[in-house]
Amino acid sequence: MKEKNQNSQNEFLFGKRNYIIMLIGVVFIAVGFILMAGGGSDDPNVFNEEIYNFQRIRLAPTLVLIGLAIEIYAIMAKSKK
Repeated sequence: MKEKNQNSQNEFLFGKRNYIIMLIGVVFIAVGFILMAGGGSDDPNVFNEEIYNFQRIRLAPTLVLIGLAIEIYAIMAKSKK
């Protein structure tokens, strides 16, 4: 009985491959949010065109969506034993 408890403590929910894929997804999401941050002006009367550049409008949201898709794949993928 004690041996069975030790084996259940050593098992992880996901395999090592799943955790690596999850880490890659987190990196994609983090980079996407970093690219979205910043820019703009503190003065409400000043228009800053930086908020409408390619990096914030297309690239950053795409990276976040790719990261979310990677996370979903990592959760759904079966671990190899």
